[in-house]
Amino acid sequence: MKTHEQALFEDAPVWRAVTSLVVPTVISQVISVIYNMADTFFIGQIGDRNQVAAASLCLPMFIFMTGVANLFGIGGASLIARSLGVGDRDKARRTGAFSIWTAIGVAFVYGIVILLVRPVLLPAVGADEETYEFCNQYLIWTVCIGAVPSVLNQVLAHLVRSEGHSAQASFGLALGGVLNIILDPIFIFPMGLEIAGAAMATMISNAIASIYFIILILRKGEESDICLDPRYYSVKQGIPREVVLVGLPSSLMNMMAVLSNITLNKLMSSYTNAAVAGLGVAKKVDMIAFAVATGMSQGVLPLIAYNYAAGNYRRMKRVIRFDFILSFSIAVAEAVLLFTCAAPIVRAFIDDAETIRYGQLFQRIICLTAPFISITMLSITCFQSVGKKLEPSILSLLRKGGLDIPFMFIMDAMFGIEGIVWATPIADLVATTVAVILFVPYWRHLTARMRETEALQATEGA
Repeated sequence: MKTHEQALFEDAPVWRAVTSLVVPTVISQVISVIYNMADTFFIGQIGDRNQVAAASLCLPMFIFMTGVANLFGIGGASLIARSLGVGDRDKARRTGAFSIWTAIGVAFVYGIVILLVRPVLLPAVGADEETYEFCNQYLIWTVCIGAVPSVLNQVLAHLVRSEGHSAQASFGLALGGVLNIILDPIFIFPMGLEIAGAAMATMISNAIASIYFIILILRKGEESDICLDPRYYSVKQGIPREVVLVGLPSSLMNMMAVLSNITLNKLMSSYTNAAVAGLGVAKKVDMIAFAVATGMSQGVLPLIAYNYAAGNYRRMKRVIRFDFILSFSIAVAEAVLLFTCAAPIVRAFIDDAETIRYGQLFQRIICLTAPFISITMLSITCFQSVGKKLEPSILSLLRKGGLDIPFMFIMDAMFGIEGIVWATPIADLVATTVAVILFVPYWRHLTARMRETEALQATEGA
């Protein structure tokens, strides 16, 4: 008898299978962004642009942790789903143990490194005399102390989703987000901790979300193929190579986003802290569009991977087609909304005329990337789902770091402060073009394999 998850992956109508996986994932991604935005929002209510700028300057170090989580979470989820597609539960469990414990180790080391290099790192990313101490307070709690829970809760969410438990995974991420939104104003205002309070709220929320996932997995016991037992940790069967190489493109995109944000903040800080603060608000708002695109793609990863491993190429293609239409339509609507409502959205974060002027200008430029991101992210996920390494790596590098950083310097020299921000949509447009060029031949390849498989099945049936 099939489990609920097997029935979802194999038999449920495509629209139902996709939406049941995607909707909770998108909701959790958006809530995660909202709780990141909550820091900026509540810090902005203090009325100190330097603290808002400090939160923006620390964003790259926080993004790096998401890169670590994606490396082991997405890579592990893809391999677990493919292993389950061919009925290999033992490999799925060993993959889970490898992903979890390696991620914990890397996160712990990262937190220690950031603790030691802060005096050199913070000036390098754009902190000055007015923002240095605020940056220092924020990093201590969110990264130096909070690295392990921040990475762990994201990794566990990816792995839980690989078994088809999208709602439970999304609830865990949402739990952390909601807690952060509740704790932020308490720590910032009544307790008078300001930016340090926002950082503490983030760390505590991530820790509680991690505890939720651990309890969830332990309660499922043998029903779950995600193993917390370190005795299952294995470097055999090609597990480390497969996890790392498949997860690398998403991780690489986050890592390069760190360099991209550092470069962006560094160039912007040469103008004014109001511009840095305005850019920080605009980028936080734009993260909603990125979160939706990420949720739409990551939500279907286990569904695509499972059907690919099972040889059900027709269902796999239907899933990709339906998800693309849905994702692209939503992205266009988001771009229109963020463009037309830029001024009131930015004003909601901070009541500073100069920051609002910069923020709404930057938001209207950055929001144009939403439709491009939806296409590129789904292409990357499709390639990751089937275990491909080169194509998603190329697209990830083009999206972040490979093009936008050079464009920032060129556009800054040619057009000044506004030109720096235009580098992002230009880079995304190029990345989307390359995504289409790479994906169309693979789509044709899938069609050919589908026809061969169905012809063989028809012959055997006769």
